[in-house]
Amino acid sequence: MKTKTSSFDISKHLKSDEDIRGFLQEVANTGDTSDFIHALNIASRAKGMTKVAKKAGVTRASLYKSLSEDGNPGFDTINKVVDALGCKIVIA
Repeated sequence: MKTKTSSFDISKHLKSDEDIRGFLQEVANTGDTSDFIHALNIASRAKGMTKVAKKAGVTRASLYKSLSEDGNPGFDTINKVVDALGCKIVIA
């Protein structure tokens, strides 16, 4: 008997702003930049790429490219996306 599997998409489980904030905080605590950019991608998909891109002042295509596996967004872009997700970057 074959086991049927499906891919797990975290973005489908981030239902509220609090879920997104907690998810980003957890990933940020690891200190891994590429993981954080990937987490921004996931959170943006959960919130809606078009909505996040509009709030961040970038095109949807540009946002996808910046947050892709091969993307290398600058700090300004990261900060705009974090803000568009309703979060802030804080140094503690």
